[in-house]
Amino acid sequence: MSEYSVVDAAVAQAHAAAPLWAQASATVRASLLRGLAEALEAQKDSLIALADEETHLGAGRLGGEIARTAFQLRGFADGLSSGPAYTRVVDEAVAGTPPAGRPQLTRVLRPLGPVAMFSASNFPFAFSVLGGDTASALAAGCPVVVKAHSGHPRLSQVVLDLAREVVRAQGLPEGLLTLVDNASRGAGGYLVQHPDIAAVAFTGSFQGGTALWKLANERSRPVPFFGELGSINPLVALPAALEQNSAELANTLATSITMGCGQFCTSPGLIVVLDSTTSERFIGQLCEALAPIQPHAMLTPGMRQGFEAASAHVAGHATTLLAPGPDAHGPAPRVYATDAVTFIQNPALREEMFGPGALVVKARDQAQVHQVLQAVGGTLTTTLWGANEDTPANRALVQVAEAVSGRVLFTGVPTGVAVCAAQQHGGPWPSSTTPQTTSVGYAAIERFLRPVALQDAPAWAQA
Repeated sequence: MSEYSVVDAAVAQAHAAAPLWAQASATVRASLLRGLAEALEAQKDSLIALADEETHLGAGRLGGEIARTAFQLRGFADGLSSGPAYTRVVDEAVAGTPPAGRPQLTRVLRPLGPVAMFSASNFPFAFSVLGGDTASALAAGCPVVVKAHSGHPRLSQVVLDLAREVVRAQGLPEGLLTLVDNASRGAGGYLVQHPDIAAVAFTGSFQGGTALWKLANERSRPVPFFGELGSINPLVALPAALEQNSAELANTLATSITMGCGQFCTSPGLIVVLDSTTSERFIGQLCEALAPIQPHAMLTPGMRQGFEAASAHVAGHATTLLAPGPDAHGPAPRVYATDAVTFIQNPALREEMFGPGALVVKARDQAQVHQVLQAVGGTLTTTLWGANEDTPANRALVQVAEAVSGRVLFTGVPTGVAVCAAQQHGGPWPSSTTPQTTSVGYAAIERFLRPVALQDAPAWAQA
């Protein structure tokens, strides 16, 4: 069977399951989500061992990721009955002529249909077969066709088999969750353009996501493409914070930059400071904290090559503050620096280094900090250290940060994304294709629901 036939078969199963799942009750959907969470936890030891063998992410990190994946499956289950999937907005009929008079209207949300979900490389559980995209789509009433990532193919198949056992045990159609593995780029594009796919969820590189996004919009009937494409996540370190505890902040930032070998979409890749002795001390402390850290191996050789190429590209346009040392397993950390004018004028410096590297940008004043953030254009996060006081300058900085970011932090570091109702994981282009949506948190279900207004409908049609 050709890989295109594999796609056809997977989508056909999903398409056949879609009508039944769209009409399933909150109880039925919640039962499936909870069953999937329980199955993951029951097999966690063997799953972690297999995932570590394929990704080198370490048992501690992978154990936490399974816990998060099960937590969000249960979270979507818990919120189903009161959430948007079953919400009804009713305007009763009003006698008379318009605009005061009107018919009875009921606004409901209906599932889009089969969703093509492209697994991420860096989260083999939380953004893969049973990750947040799958959980939110299933909660919305949409079957999911998973495009497995080449970085963890065996794990993807094992998790799918585990999930299918749960689906069968609950008497549900197998097409609720299907898998396309070992797929070429051509087959991935074919999946996006398949006429029975109603939406696409993607987490990955800007280049890959942009190519698929274009294919989704070139269809004879374009479909929504919910792409999270990566980000450089600026961190602005103001003197108000650095004068208090710069050494501690430098250690915290060094840990964040190298966490997971820098393979996080929220890794802080851009450090913005005001040109001052306080900032110089902080940057020196950051380099000292980073130098002895030995990150683990990157997920794939291709990702390692991509990081080294991006790092070398930045090095060609900026000053090297911390040169990469000898590698033990993964790439050594590195830090580069430039001034605000050069950063603003050079788009090459705004490209993501997906790995343990960061670029320091020195600005002469807060107005220039604003210009640096505006040059970034769109990012998942912006962190503002030292902007806690209610001043006109801080209000202006927050306004600029909100304009370019999906999440604005005032303390801590951006690595680590809480799964909750208030979370926003998605920002203006180029960090994501649809900045009004999130791929993390319980609002993610809204991506896969479409509003329909029912006018003067009988009661059975409004269910």
